[in-house]
Amino acid sequence: MALGTRDSSEIRDSERADLIKRVSRRAYDTYLVSMNLAHLRSYRDAHIRFDFPVTALVGPNGGGKSTVLGAAALIHHEVKPRQYFAKSGVYDKSMVDWRIEYDILENRKPISRTASYPKSKWNRNAVKRKILTFGIARTLPATERNDLASFIGGSFKGFGETVLSKETIEAVEAILGKEAQKYLLVDGNKKGDKQLYAARTTSGDAYSEFHFGAGEASVIRIVRDIEESPDGSLIVIEEIENGLHPVAARRLVEYLIDVARRKACQVIFTTHSNDALAPLPDEGVWSCANGVLTQGKLDVNTLRTLTGEVNASFAIFVEDDFGEEMAIAAFRDFARRVGVSMLGVEVHQLGGAGNVRRLTLAHNQNPSIPFKAMGIVDGDVPNETDPTHHVYAFPGAADPEIHVATAVAAKLDTIAARLALNLGLRTTDQQRVATAVRSRLLTNRDPHLIFEQIGEDLDFLAGQTVARAFLTQWAENYPNEVAKLFENAVGVIPDHPGTIVEPPLDGIGFRENAVDGLAPSRRLTSAAVEVDPGSGAL
Repeated sequence: MALGTRDSSEIRDSERADLIKRVSRRAYDTYLVSMNLAHLRSYRDAHIRFDFPVTALVGPNGGGKSTVLGAAALIHHEVKPRQYFAKSGVYDKSMVDWRIEYDILENRKPISRTASYPKSKWNRNAVKRKILTFGIARTLPATERNDLASFIGGSFKGFGETVLSKETIEAVEAILGKEAQKYLLVDGNKKGDKQLYAARTTSGDAYSEFHFGAGEASVIRIVRDIEESPDGSLIVIEEIENGLHPVAARRLVEYLIDVARRKACQVIFTTHSNDALAPLPDEGVWSCANGVLTQGKLDVNTLRTLTGEVNASFAIFVEDDFGEEMAIAAFRDFARRVGVSMLGVEVHQLGGAGNVRRLTLAHNQNPSIPFKAMGIVDGDVPNETDPTHHVYAFPGAADPEIHVATAVAAKLDTIAARLALNLGLRTTDQQRVATAVRSRLLTNRDPHLIFEQIGEDLDFLAGQTVARAFLTQWAENYPNEVAKLFENAVGVIPDHPGTIVEPPLDGIGFRENAVDGLAPSRRLTSAAVEVDPGSGAL
């Protein structure tokens, strides 16, 4: 079930699937298949696969995105090592023993290559492949670029003018959302090695790149160079969203996916933008953080939490949308019962149990991050738990959606009216709600769709609304499951009471403690926790 907002992109799922299949079949003349960063800056034996021909490297500043981008470019003959890995004498002695290993397709045959820095220079058996590199400097205003100084002057006149190709014009118009017929390329000398973009208006007036927006000139340059490049080229772009409106950044990535389809090109870019990630499948996104590479579409804000760039009290990492909703509902109920603050709590989905386990461990072992994290995987993957490192599982042995739906259904005789209210219906609708729930549990084949299906039977309620209503009732009626989820997270959750479930005191569910004249505080005791014999295996 999709609880979040669906990514807005004009790239169809079938197009993405076709490109993934093309890579898996190795249907390319030349292609960078994978890299192993055996030793490169903060990376040690970090592996990355390029399972989709357009790959985004996402992460915080200093997370290692540019390192991976540079490593991908380094093995190509046209790239000089100092472009990405310059050495400054004794200040860069740490470069000794750097090593990168590559798996590459060349002339449709798999080959292995290595680039290493054993002592004083790079050793590499470079691949001859056309590569286009677009660095940060492309978005500098023209007035700040030294290479365009010769174009400045009242008497300047170009040595030649080139009208942009039809393909370039159409692509630029689609990305920028404005008419591009007016653009042309001006040669600054006879050699044509210095060029400036200019434009002519419909009235015949002209203006140069010195009066373009930085993003406008960047898009034109990227698109023209790509359209003029041979098929099968490698394209590397740093900070793809620089100078662009979020919509333009998304459209540029959509254009690059189309280029990968039309021209069999491969693209690798770095970004901080969620909009740039929207058109890509999980296979086309890798996060870079603290020497760890992780495949999957992680939200940029999630990465900031993973690396401690947010002001949080602690974090919970889960697999997916529903896991995020379930963790929020559970912790809200837990916090209310035991008096733990929810202030500064971050909950993020990481796209799989393996990611939750690995990244929770990396987060908690990083001494520079001031807050801790716990991971919660789905109950159907108990082998991915690691309680020693605060990675736990949601209750039940099946998908969390089915566990919650079944648990709530088991108590419908007493809570149907409250569930109806949570759904935004009347209490008189409780029988209709109960019937819909029981019927759908009998016919459901895909656990991830159960709440969407129940919503269809109840005046087409949104699946997210239904899921949240069920989670509210689950947390309220199964406090033992909620307590068990957080009971071992001492040292992770600030102000954790240590022992969540206390022995009963005179049969009273909450013990009243008057401390230093303050009002009595409420602490959860076992009398307040309903012990359900079917807990965890509904």
